[in-house]
Amino acid sequence: MPADPAVILRARGLRKAFGSVEVLKGVDLDVHRREVVCVIGPSGSGKSTLLRCLNRLETPSAGTVSLDGIEITAAGIDLNRVRKDIGMVFQAFNLYPHMTALGNVTLALRKGLGQSREAAEVKGRAALAAVGLADKQASYPAQLSGGQQQRVGIARALALEPKIMLFDEPTSALDPELVGGVLAVMRQMRDTGMTMVVVTHEMGFAREAADRVIFMNDGEIVEQGSPDQLFDNPRMDRTKQFLERVVQR
Repeated sequence: MPADPAVILRARGLRKAFGSVEVLKGVDLDVHRREVVCVIGPSGSGKSTLLRCLNRLETPSAGTVSLDGIEITAAGIDLNRVRKDIGMVFQAFNLYPHMTALGNVTLALRKGLGQSREAAEVKGRAALAAVGLADKQASYPAQLSGGQQQRVGIARALALEPKIMLFDEPTSALDPELVGGVLAVMRQMRDTGMTMVVVTHEMGFAREAADRVIFMNDGEIVEQGSPDQLFDNPRMDRTKQFLERVVQR
């Protein structure tokens, strides 16, 4: 069957086990171009493992992942190329403390893609400007707030000009007053048409920013739908139980 041009990322039968513990139990997922998908669910439900399998930081135990019609779980695939096309933002900021913000953003461009320092810095400055940090390019991580450090992490991924961005609870390590700045950058990315898959505990962001919300539990997708459908009229009892605990009415 030919690839659907509207689908940029497709997972079929995705399974991941760590020893005898099966963390993903046959997940099927399509992500459409320019779509924002938020993934919610209890801790331990497989959300982060799903993201790590989608960008091949973890090798699935079974199943396939395709990006733009190319199977990236196939043997011999160029993982460096895959990770350029699939940006990843983690819970931890993972910045090099001895490098400036601009140095952190341009490192992969220079070392991974072989760009000249001058070319990399042009892209790096543009990426920092896109996340509201044009005036912080010479600052070191220790001189930045947690929210600013996470925005540098987003700029680092953006500078590679990925086809899709994955976010693994990008605000969970932040003080509450710093969350808004990071979410504002993500809303701007949505408005410019970036395709995004976001694992989040920020239910307000999921309701407002997502095109589709997925609820995972025990390694499976239990339910998915529009934010209004999933939050206001969930069909599955497990979804209802989860939302009753985490959503303030």
